[in-house]
Amino acid sequence: MSAWAARALALADLPGLLAVQHACYGAQYVEGHAVFARRLQSPANLSQVITDAGGRVLAYLAAYRSLQGKVTPLHGDFDTVATPDTAYLHDMAVLPECAGQGLGPALLAALPAQGLRYGALVAVQGAQRYWARHGYQPRALACPTQRLHLAGYGPQAVYMVRE
Repeated sequence: MSAWAARALALADLPGLLAVQHACYGAQYVEGHAVFARRLQSPANLSQVITDAGGRVLAYLAAYRSLQGKVTPLHGDFDTVATPDTAYLHDMAVLPECAGQGLGPALLAALPAQGLRYGALVAVQGAQRYWARHGYQPRALACPTQRLHLAGYGPQAVYMVRE
């Protein structure tokens, strides 16, 4: 059993979330406080966080209810859809010093995705193999707009889906 407990991401967690982003990503993928504050206000929000006993953010999962085949642009909002079928995992990051301790799987296990048929995400920075181990498979995007959103993550970005 994991020693980590995930809970819903809150506005007070955003400074720690940004610190995790800066530790994990190049400047190209860092999204700001205002973006995450708007996402937390979305009724589609499913985001989770893991903190230590002192409240320091160790890992987070930015996720929301969406539709399969819909890619959230980098810095985009979590749009509400009438009949969501997908838990869209927009971003998951773990402090490098906590890697390999089970925080990522703990966040995935805590995702409140009841009633959603799919999981989907954009794998970046070589993460495709990690997500494949969790059952996600590459999927082509039919819509040109969604392909443009995907391209915003860089040439190596891959849209992946799990049923």
